Amino acid sequence: MIEVGQKLPHAELSELTADGMVNHEVTALFAGKKVVLFAVPGAFTPTCSASHLPGFVVNADKLAQKGVDIIACISVNDAFVMKAWGDAQNAEAIMMLGDGDASFTKALGLEMDTGSFGGVRSQRYAMIIEDGVVTTLNVEQPKQFEVSKAEVILDAL
Repeated sequence: MIEVGQKLPHAELSELTADGMVNHEVTALFAGKKVVLFAVPGAFTPTCSASHLPGFVVNADKLAQKGVDIIACISVNDAFVMKAWGDAQNAEAIMMLGDGDASFTKALGLEMDTGSFGGVRSQRYAMIIEDGVVTTLNVEQPKQFEVSKAEVILDAL
């Protein structure tokens, strides 16, 4: 599993924008920026939709005031699903990124096999990244939602 002090791995994440599909190389996207990246097991799922993403939507301005350049949400879903979920959650200030094949999630060592839920998914976590280096990493225990909340990350900044 990636650790504090390590650089993010090279990987691509996809985003559906108004101009079409964009594939972002992670190290280039986050270079020179302060980033809050949080991951959810699945778009449109109960805790993710009721609490995790909404917390970052509500606190986006406060995160920006703390110097955060990008707030990004990733899931092992395709970019179309992530865009639809972001639209449904009024997540205009959040970059909704798809990790459709779980390659980024696996490169981080933060995957989990959920079996009938959808196979390989991401563990729930939040991290702070500065110029491509992880400075804070909060990984949830299974079926928990405590350390990756927006308010916890805001306090860490």
